[in-house]
Amino acid sequence: MIANMSESELERLSRMWKEHMRAPFPPRMRGREIEGEDMVLLDSYIAGGVVSSLSGPLDGKRREILLVCLAAIEKVLPSIDDDDGASEYYKHLRDMAALAVELGNANAR
Repeated sequence: MIANMSESELERLSRMWKEHMRAPFPPRMRGREIEGEDMVLLDSYIAGGVVSSLSGPLDGKRREILLVCLAAIEKVLPSIDDDDGASEYYKHLRDMAALAVELGNANAR
């Protein structure tokens, strides 16, 4: 286990990641920009940060990317309806990114 990380938080992030990997990407979000944010790239950047967080402490660059992504996802969420689960998909991404940052903050203490 990574020093200073609560095992339960790390397990929670791991469970959330597994859930995310089983969820299909919302097809209507492919190639779509909302509020100037590329929805595929947003998914990709958060996924990279989460995987990094599961592998060890986040470096400053990955932590900053996740923080930028959190701000972006908060900006776009109100514009996403949930007819096909897209809103829930991106809320789940947001929650994973927030937990990964939180784990990184705990590790930095």
